[in-house]
Amino acid sequence: MKTGTNRLFFIDAMRAWAILMMLQGHFIDGLLNPVFRDGNNLVFNTWQYFRGITAPVFFTVSGFIFTFLLIRVPETGLANPRVKKGIRRGLQLLLIGYLLRMNLFGLFTGTIYDSFYLVDVLHCIGLSILAVIGLYLFSANKSKIVFPILLLGITLLLFVFEPIYKQWSFSFLPYAIANYFTKANGSVFTIIPWLGYATIGGFLSVLFTRYKNFKHLYPTAITLAASLGFLLIFYSSKGFIWLYETTSIGLFALIEQNNYLFIRLGDVFVIFAIFMILRKFMSNVTVLKIGASTLTIYVVHFIILYGSFTGLGLYRFFNHSLTPAIVVPGALTFMFACTFLSLRYKTHEQQIKDNINAIVQTGKNQTLELYKISTPILKEIAIKIRVFIIRVLGLAKN
Repeated sequence: MKTGTNRLFFIDAMRAWAILMMLQGHFIDGLLNPVFRDGNNLVFNTWQYFRGITAPVFFTVSGFIFTFLLIRVPETGLANPRVKKGIRRGLQLLLIGYLLRMNLFGLFTGTIYDSFYLVDVLHCIGLSILAVIGLYLFSANKSKIVFPILLLGITLLLFVFEPIYKQWSFSFLPYAIANYFTKANGSVFTIIPWLGYATIGGFLSVLFTRYKNFKHLYPTAITLAASLGFLLIFYSSKGFIWLYETTSIGLFALIEQNNYLFIRLGDVFVIFAIFMILRKFMSNVTVLKIGASTLTIYVVHFIILYGSFTGLGLYRFFNHSLTPAIVVPGALTFMFACTFLSLRYKTHEQQIKDNINAIVQTGKNQTLELYKISTPILKEIAIKIRVFIIRVLGLAKN
């Protein structure tokens, strides 16, 4: 295999790990009875902490992969073929995000439920891709350092000022748009601050690409990622307290009070370091297939767990009602089922698309044929109606 391809194996493996952790996290969180959510239980606390790592890793890896594909081609600006593909991908994710929240029974009665307008992972990743493309196009004709500075700068701005803008209600915006910025209406994720993880992923991708031929790339990257990760996890809060005491700027104290963004970023760096250390073991075909099928797995899990389109998902029937003895093996089964169905779909994806296209084409052909056959008849009927109206009007006039 080519070296350039090998260097992405650990990223695909990270994405596979993140999607599997998301599956079990959603299953257990949605179905576990609240009486078993014991904050003093070491096992539950450990699970809850690692569950919180999943989304930051997933957003960061998504930003890394897209930016890597975007900047690796020789073309720049609008001439870059990845720009059009990225725009199409971003819009596709937004569309799928809304489709998964659609209820067909509601549509039949002419009702669109408020949950349709809520924002989730796919919406945010779709917008993040479009945002990265915008930054890329803006900096296309500028110095090479502008693009990575913009990516890093947006992450820092979103993370540092989160205590301020999280208090805003964005009530001046239409409901559907406000949901991208505030959780007040029930959105699970919002574009701010989660765009920050995608842009830091893009920044890391630029560094990786710029220094891909460096002899000691991985030893250096592992050391830096692990060191920065542990610093953010264990010392970022103390650092903000020091900044507050030194500058008397209240924002730093507010960050320290709920310093989840920087701590989770530290977790992401540590996960990067671990997967880079184990990169030689990340070329398993199944793992890579899972990493390349995250969208399909997400869609399948959403349908089974939350009942997209019908509302008849596991969440409706077992919402916060299961014991650990049931929910843990259930989560493992759920992970396996979603992954298996998704990989089976990917195996036959082209065949399924061809069949759908054939059905659509057949429908078009039959519609055209019906139109050709019915046109003379419709013309004759139209003439007779016209003659009848003229006669009626003529009689009325007389």
